[in-house]
Order: sequence, then C-alpha cells, then structure tokens
Amino acid sequence: MRSLPAAQGPTTPAEHATLYLELRDNALLPSLFGQHDQHLARIEARLGVRLSVRGNRMVIAGPEGQARAAQAAILALYHRLERKEQVGPGEVDGAVRMAGEGRIRTDPDNPRLPLADLPAIRTRRGAVVARGSTQASYIEAMASQELVFALGPAGTGKTYLAVAQAVAMLQAGRVERIVLSRPAVEAGERLGFLPGDLREKVDPYLRPLYDALYDMLPPDQVVKRLTSGEIEVAPLAFMRGRTLAHAFVIMDEAQNTTPVQMKMFLTRLGEGARMVVNGDLTQVDLPAGQKSGLSDALETLEGVAGVAVVRFSNGDVVRHPLVGRIVDAYDARALARKEAGEANPPRARRAAQDSDGTG
Repeated sequence: MRSLPAAQGPTTPAEHATLYLELRDNALLPSLFGQHDQHLARIEARLGVRLSVRGNRMVIAGPEGQARAAQAAILALYHRLERKEQVGPGEVDGAVRMAGEGRIRTDPDNPRLPLADLPAIRTRRGAVVARGSTQASYIEAMASQELVFALGPAGTGKTYLAVAQAVAMLQAGRVERIVLSRPAVEAGERLGFLPGDLREKVDPYLRPLYDALYDMLPPDQVVKRLTSGEIEVAPLAFMRGRTLAHAFVIMDEAQNTTPVQMKMFLTRLGEGARMVVNGDLTQVDLPAGQKSGLSDALETLEGVAGVAVVRFSNGDVVRHPLVGRIVDAYDARALARKEAGEANPPRARRAAQDSDGTG
C-alpha cells in the first residue's frame, strides 16, 4: 500500500486537490469498498470528495483538506483489514470522523499506517477502536486513571467502551473481577415489589451493560463468569459497606444517584481497582429539588489527582446519524423554552398565580 504523488499543477481558489492511492492487496478491497461500494459512497457523502477506482488504484478528488482526510480514513480502514479486523459502516464513520478531526494524518511523501498509535481496547474478540476524538480521550483516560467520569448523551459509547475496557483488563489479568452497578427504578432503590431474586430484579435496568458484555465475550463465558462471581451485577444500594479491591467497577446512569449515594459508591474503591462512572446530567430522574450525586461529585472532585473527567457532546453520538439530530432537536427546544421564560418572567409568574388561585 502506498500513496502516489498528487497531481501537479496550480491549485484552484478552493485549493482543489487530486490524490492517488495504490492498495496492493486486492483481496482486501471488497471489504474496504463495501457491498455495492457503500463504504466509498459513505466517505464521499461525509467528506464531499469524489472517489474513483481502477483496479487497485484509487483517485481522490476534492477540496484539499477533505481529500487528505479521505486519504487518511481509507488508509486507516485498509490497515484494519490488514490486521484482520472488521470494517463496517460504524468503522467507516469512525475513521472519517477521526480523520476529519486530525487524529489520523498521512504524509504523502512517507505515508505511515494510521490508527497504529491511536487508542484502542483490545479484547480476545477483537479491537475496539475510538470513533472520535472524545472516545479516544476516554480510552486514554480509562487506561491511565483510577477514576473516570464520563458525561454526555446516549449513543456516545460511554457504557460500551467502559465494558470493553473492563473485559480487556480482566482477560489480561490486571483485575480479578468486574462489578456492574446502576441506580435501579429510582434513586430510592425500591426493588422489593419486583418478582424474582436480586439479579432478576436488577437485570432489566442493566440490560445495556449485559448487551456490551455479550459483544465482548462468548455467551457461555458471560454465563460462566456471572456464576463464578468474576462478573458481578449489584444495585447501588447493595454496595454499602463493601471494599472493591482488584476490580473494574462501572456505574451507569449515575445522574440518578444522590450525593450521599455517590460518596458511598466512590469510597468503595479498593487497592488495584479501577472505577468508571457514566451519566447524562440532562436526564436526571430524581425528585424536583434533589441535587444529583453526579453533579455534586464533579464539583467536588474535578482536578483531583487520579480523577479524569471526559465530556461527550451531541456531535459525539455514534449510534445512528438520526440519534444526534434527535438529541439536537430536544436540546434546541429546551433552550427555546428557557429563553422564552427568561424573556417574559412577569407573564410566567402571573400564570403561576392564576393556576394556584392566588392571583
């Protein structure tokens, strides 16, 4: 695989560029291009470039910045295939995003293999590679820090990457077990009315964690490790009084903890343990007036040595392009309502008085 020199000649005012790639292993090309060239079409649509293929040679034409990003993304995907890793629509979107953000670069005179030095979580089921700069920062934080807070909307990979890191560390022998926890039903942890034993009561609320586990491990291994206690599922209320040593501990939906619960959970951290706390502060289900334990913890701990905070935005949503637009639409409506209320407070106060009969 090598980059051929770009076409010579003066650039246009839009800095149009034509780049050439030669991809030497023809056997990889069908997976690289996708069925009916859908991967190439995806790259063209997202970067605004034109891709032409003749045999194992590719021509990339478009604005120079986008053309360079397309070149880097294609080389990154090709390198994944060389490592016998999967390339699908998600991987294509991730490579395009990372290239567009400058996290993947190539030198036309001396091209290097992209993604080789980018953060990745390697499990026995394959490598989980960052699909954006924030995911890359998240992977780096989980690899280097003992306590990581990850904040942001659904679909940004917070839970999936945390479970991937936990499984990778368990398989490497760096931790002895995985502990999964989440506030169930509500912050008060009222599980008694639900049928079944403890796991059956909590399982529906931990389904996203289970889904990620089954992606990382064969089903029989998940069942075996759950039975042996190597993987433990526990509601937040049952963490009190414990010390979690040599464990990778994940708490999901942490915005629905109270400050007291959050402090209790964080102080379970024992020797050789890692902890990841995920949440979305725009989705707090606590009673009105009750402060979120996640918000309280960030105010208290951000900047403390050994603690990392990673913030995802709507632009980091990697599930489906429509998910990002849905989140944007809800945020825009909430902002509009807030601005309307601030712009006309007397009317709002009058409406409140009329509704309670005091006007």
